[in-house]
Amino acid sequence: MTYLAPRQGLFAIILLVSFCLQTLLLVISTDQQLSKSRALKGEQMVAQLIDEARLSLENKDRVSLSVIANRYTSEQDVTRILIKDNNDDILVPVGNAPMQQGDTIRQIATNGDAVIGSVSLTLKDISKGEIIAMQWPFVIGTMLLHLLLWLIYGYLARPTKEQINALSRDVEDLYREQYRQVDQRSDYRENARENDRGYADDANGSNDKRSADNENDNTRNSSTRNSSSKNEGRNLDDNQVTAETNDKNTNTRKIDVHNEVNAYLRAQQNQDAMTEDTGLNADNTSEYRTDDQATDATQNDGRSSDNGTHKVNGSTSQLSTAKLSATRAVDTVSVQIVFHDEFNMLERLAPSQRLPYLALCTQLLNQAITELLKQPLLMGVSAMNEPRFDESGACAVLKADNSHAKVALAGVMLGKLYLMLNKIIHDKHIELSRFALSAKAGVSDDAQADAMTQLLQSVGKKEQMLILLPNAGLKQISNHVQVHSIMRPTTVYERECAIFDGGNDSMIQRLADVRNAVLMIEETDE
Repeated sequence: MTYLAPRQGLFAIILLVSFCLQTLLLVISTDQQLSKSRALKGEQMVAQLIDEARLSLENKDRVSLSVIANRYTSEQDVTRILIKDNNDDILVPVGNAPMQQGDTIRQIATNGDAVIGSVSLTLKDISKGEIIAMQWPFVIGTMLLHLLLWLIYGYLARPTKEQINALSRDVEDLYREQYRQVDQRSDYRENARENDRGYADDANGSNDKRSADNENDNTRNSSTRNSSSKNEGRNLDDNQVTAETNDKNTNTRKIDVHNEVNAYLRAQQNQDAMTEDTGLNADNTSEYRTDDQATDATQNDGRSSDNGTHKVNGSTSQLSTAKLSATRAVDTVSVQIVFHDEFNMLERLAPSQRLPYLALCTQLLNQAITELLKQPLLMGVSAMNEPRFDESGACAVLKADNSHAKVALAGVMLGKLYLMLNKIIHDKHIELSRFALSAKAGVSDDAQADAMTQLLQSVGKKEQMLILLPNAGLKQISNHVQVHSIMRPTTVYERECAIFDGGNDSMIQRLADVRNAVLMIEETDE
């Protein structure tokens, strides 16, 4: 028979703590080394970017700056690049994951002694899981080493045969001492019992002798008294017989009386119980009948009231459920672009300035639709109209040509793409002291287009995109887009509406490429 090593479980716990501490120290040291190397690399990239973009930064050429910055965002460690002018206004924001946090390196770009702008580069944080994945040979080797130490300890620290024999002898001696003590106690008890029995036998012998002597004396005296006691004995026997017969008669009378009383009491109890049961049954049946009648009356009243309310609210409930149905299919999507014009400046603008601006916005939107639908991700999606801008904005309608087309995702990407283009056009016009307005977008299906128009007027903010789609549309965009709900909604549509919060790396990169393509087309047209 094999025996385990003493306290083998405690030794296993110690080894587990040692393995965890070694892994923690490895992660901390590797993180420090990687952060230093990444900081040096980031500083070099920022310096090189400033040298390449110095001329474009002086001229505030956003297109050139975006093209130059996009080459640096191809690095996996770079999540975001911000290029600002000397007034701290953002010229070009590019990046693979602009929502991700990380270490930011910022340098000021100068041309001689003049400050022409600044460049901020954000590096991605390295997670602890990535460090462990990079150092997996060391982690697995350390785990196997600790397991080997545990097995070696369990083999070497086992008790030997001599120790087992010594332990068994000690156990046998302990049992023997316990058995001796038990035997001594049992012997003492048996001796005490034997002594008690001896005393009792002696006392019985002396009593027997005394009784024998007394019997002899009694026989002598009884012979003289027999003649006189015979008559007295007969009289005593007659008296005893009469007394016994009288006692039997009185006892039988007492027994009969008790039995009759008990039978009477039982009969009365049974009658009371029967009357109580019948009374309870009658009460219960009456109660059940009254309850049933009351429930029938209330049901009839409820039905009549329900019929009345349904007749009054029938048409409105059908319309609302038709529009708010979450199981509705998404075949067409409308993308509404609205100007953020708080002071109605577009209406007050002269037609000579308003019409060219609206034509520029129309051209940008149509070119954005054309370039966006060329993406392989949006195969099967086509435009149903050619939108045109007026004072109230524009509305582009996209449709799905087959069941696999992601028309909801195309609508969201089109809304975000136009907001990016309008931001560049707005900033450029403001720099040139020209008229321009910010925009906001809304994406919905045809059934909720009117509701989206109301939401854009009441809830929409500058440079914001609202999304109001059923479950099928939300499922299409769930893997590409991040959204959040409206705070403190007051209507049903506000509760179902979502606000665009950001996209994944691939989607942002696609939109940046399409934006650059549209801007290049604009430059060639000009």
